[in-house]
Amino acid sequence: MSATADTTTEASSVAPRVQSNSPADRFMRRLLRLPEGKTSTDAEARSAFQKSIVITACRCIVMYLVLPFVLPIVGVASGVGPAIGLVIGVLAMIAIVYSIRRFWRADHPKRWHYTVFASVIIGFLIYLSVKDIIELTS
Repeated sequence: MSATADTTTEASSVAPRVQSNSPADRFMRRLLRLPEGKTSTDAEARSAFQKSIVITACRCIVMYLVLPFVLPIVGVASGVGPAIGLVIGVLAMIAIVYSIRRFWRADHPKRWHYTVFASVIIGFLIYLSVKDIIELTS
């Protein structure tokens, strides 16, 4: 009996999805410049999400642990923080946009949830990037 349930689950996870044609979905696909008809899998979307979270987590570790505590102990100048933060922040934003595109290409059921979540993170990273630029120019 469990073998039947397993094959049903596997078949449903592989079955192609029909893309939603709501005006909001069409707008997001145009905004993200996704090609018509080209899809990706949930696994690819999850992989892109995991990579973007890892990059963002690395940024936080570097900015809030390594730069303020480790570098001064080692004797490295404290003024390198904003430059490093700016580079890592831009990489994190690129990774997040990449993962949003994957969620939409896969027509993932939680694509809107993740888009809102990722947009908030991007907004925060933009704010931090502006602070870093101001600190670098002053």
